[in-house]
Amino acid sequence: MLSNIAFYGAIETGLIYGLVAFGIYLSFRVLDFPDLTVDGSFPLGAAVAAVLIIEGVNPWLATGAAVIAGMGAGAVTALLNVKLNILNLLASILTMIALYSVNLRIMGRPNIALLTEETVLTPWYDLGLAYHQVPVLLFIIVVMVSLLLLWRFMKSETGLAMRATGANPRMARAQGIATGAMIVLGVAVSNGLVGLAGALFAQSQGAADVTMGVGVIVIGLASLIGGEAVLTPSTVLRALIACVIGAIVYRLAIALALNADFLGLQAQDLNLITAVLVTLAIVLPGVRTSVAARFTRKKA
Repeated sequence: MLSNIAFYGAIETGLIYGLVAFGIYLSFRVLDFPDLTVDGSFPLGAAVAAVLIIEGVNPWLATGAAVIAGMGAGAVTALLNVKLNILNLLASILTMIALYSVNLRIMGRPNIALLTEETVLTPWYDLGLAYHQVPVLLFIIVVMVSLLLLWRFMKSETGLAMRATGANPRMARAQGIATGAMIVLGVAVSNGLVGLAGALFAQSQGAADVTMGVGVIVIGLASLIGGEAVLTPSTVLRALIACVIGAIVYRLAIALALNADFLGLQAQDLNLITAVLVTLAIVLPGVRTSVAARFTRKKA
């Protein structure tokens, strides 16, 4: 069984990775753009927010700057693809590699501690809630606002043009849609959400580290695929809700696996657990469909 602190910790981290899943949904599912920039834009958001907070900038303004920085990183990846005709996957890898040096430049050292600094969480600790419940409450609000804004955006004329670009770029161009601009905007918004996640993660964990983005793309994909296995993404709203559900379920599964003594798993087994969970998330929908089809044939 999970302790209270472990349970709330898993929910807290799951909500943050829900924002990452939003970004990956936008790039992978909507635009059909495989984007590995997130492994660099996650620590970029953390680095920008941490440095600005250390300099005395309001934490919310610092978090906003992290979003803008993430959007800039995503725009660079998209421009490499659109303007220089570099394969989208390779363009994202190039940006991700470059961001490692950029993040070191921003921070000036491999990590920055925020334990004694005022963050977006600081005022919320005066509400009288338990210490481990405060981040969960704030991040629920942030995720819900982000979900509603993204949902409204996807229903707008620009959002529909972006969805058309991902579904059929040739048809979209024939309809007068500037597909290149849609790709740049979509990948920028995607990485802006990841930058937001990185900024919140750094403030909740009390530190920003240049290596904290390693494997974020895998976690985001696990959340996205797992959520789609739990909740069929028949609409944009359901797909976005599935992202959050998948991220929380993923973190709870990780916490349960690591706390189950009979399994004998340790922290270094995290990547193994992730691989198993992603595999199950990919395989289970097919198994469910196969079983349903067999049951229908038997009834017929």
